[in-house]
Amino acid sequence: MEVCNLTDAADARDRITPKIDAKHDLTNLFELSGQVAFVPGGAGGLGEAIAWGLATQGAAVAIGGRDRAKADVLSEALAKAGHRAVAVGMDVTDIPSIERAVAEVAAHFGRIDILVNCVGIQIEQPILEVTEEAFDQVYESSLKAAMFIAQAVAKRQIEAGKGGRQIHLLSVRSQLGLRNRGYSAYCATRGGLVMLVKQHAMELAPHDITVNGVAPTFVYTEMIRHVMENPEFRKQLEARIPLGRIADPKDIVGPTIFFATPASGFVTGQILYVDGGITASQ
Repeated sequence: MEVCNLTDAADARDRITPKIDAKHDLTNLFELSGQVAFVPGGAGGLGEAIAWGLATQGAAVAIGGRDRAKADVLSEALAKAGHRAVAVGMDVTDIPSIERAVAEVAAHFGRIDILVNCVGIQIEQPILEVTEEAFDQVYESSLKAAMFIAQAVAKRQIEAGKGGRQIHLLSVRSQLGLRNRGYSAYCATRGGLVMLVKQHAMELAPHDITVNGVAPTFVYTEMIRHVMENPEFRKQLEARIPLGRIADPKDIVGPTIFFATPASGFVTGQILYVDGGITASQ
């Protein structure tokens, strides 16, 4: 009969399950000091909250947007609060403009570690009234823009050889249709972005670049104020959300920061639905 040597067994166990140095391995799980984050669409209500969240965790933040003046206001506010920030103008429907903006950020900070893509629009039209112009506009500002923003950033991340993070803001409408509203273009582009996240995750994994998505339900920003000011619609919406309320921008910041930090280093190709329980119940 073969006798098991307990010392050898313990050594084998240690090799399979490495010991954790709590001070070294766990202290900085959510730390972003020294990292550079690029946030296209960062001057919007949700993007602004995310930009502040990234900055408070130590990241330098570049705000990209069509309205350069609005992006400047945010970057100046971040700088006044003691954070490193810069604004860049960009038209996300124009690929050369995307490339110029990404090049400007990389030149300014010397690198881009994190992409948080917050761009996207909605033009509401019932199915029988959807126009080609409106559908194309939503597609170009959402799905197509995400593709080429991700590509431009990935080129810099791969060239730097230090890995990276890419995070896309989506919506529960990437998985669920919406009753009695004209959301064809929006739902189609958000759903397409889910698969773009998964495919990019596969292609960028060999470079230690993770790609994930954060998908909220309605978030109370200026973009949906007109909807939320409809008492009947708001009451119906809140009744469908198990947690019983509309999301606040800060509710989306934490999950986004998770995907940006070392804490999510083994997570890629995933969509986190930040929706008060809607997708768990529908």
